[in-house]
Amino acid sequence: MKKSINLCVLFLLLLTESVYATEAGTIKRDTLLNVPCQIYLPHHYTERVEKDSTVFPVLYLQHGMFGSEDDWSVQGNLVRWMNALLLADKVKEMIVVMPDNFLGSIPYAERVALMEAPNVTSEGEAFDTSKGTSHWRKLTRDQEQDYEMSGYWEESFRAFMAEVERNYNVSAEPAKRAIAGLSMGGFHTMHVAHYLHGEFAYVGLFSPVIIPRRNEELVATIEDSQFHTMGFDLELDYGSPAYNNWMTEMRSMNANPPMYWIGIGRDDFLYAQLQDYRMWLDMNNFEYTYYESNGGHTWDNWQNYLCRFLKKLFWATK
Repeated sequence: MKKSINLCVLFLLLLTESVYATEAGTIKRDTLLNVPCQIYLPHHYTERVEKDSTVFPVLYLQHGMFGSEDDWSVQGNLVRWMNALLLADKVKEMIVVMPDNFLGSIPYAERVALMEAPNVTSEGEAFDTSKGTSHWRKLTRDQEQDYEMSGYWEESFRAFMAEVERNYNVSAEPAKRAIAGLSMGGFHTMHVAHYLHGEFAYVGLFSPVIIPRRNEELVATIEDSQFHTMGFDLELDYGSPAYNNWMTEMRSMNANPPMYWIGIGRDDFLYAQLQDYRMWLDMNNFEYTYYESNGGHTWDNWQNYLCRFLKKLFWATK
């Protein structure tokens, strides 16, 4: 079965390269609100906008920890998948905005100072550039996580969307707006979606991190397992308005629920945490689609989830 699926995928990709080359979407680099981005534009985007001001649906697609705006196009093969699925009439045309959500999590002035610091490994050791790797981060894993979970990106996301809408012909209607991400990008996706509830008709979580960093003093006497079985409903100060009322905001989403899609591999190190989250969703009658695959925290899985998610988007007005 796996071999036949791979052959089908290869056939679609070959068709994309040969038959659909003249209709292929393109990637454009841009910087919006000082956040580096890659933007996937549908074929003949400029001509169509100039001719009849065509407005496209938009997907905001976010990378994982220690990633960048390049991840989805390079490791995730986004252009190939989009073009193959378009050729097969499996997806709607859309603009895909891929921001560097790590740098977007750092206030600009702090970011400039941090980027002048020496490269370090995730453990904080001086980075050996002679090994020929493309790693370029300036922070340890803990430092990066502190920024990623500061709430700054979620709090500034509405302004980021407005900047996208000023620069590209994307719809500002929630029914034509989707957001998704992998791992830490799944964390940002989840928390943007509830913080700005009602703004997205489609939400995709691929192997997501779930829980924000919490006030450890408040939960020092509570076991992690108890924290989860209590349904995440402890009233904690997470240090950001984007997180502090997240369960209340999740319940508010039920009034006009998005298409909420979750995917994870059975061997993923985040698997147990996600099952706890699913338990909470079930307890609160929150509608979602769940897809479980083999394997773990890998690009093979995330490409699979992306393709499945893309096929769900923008076929009907929500």
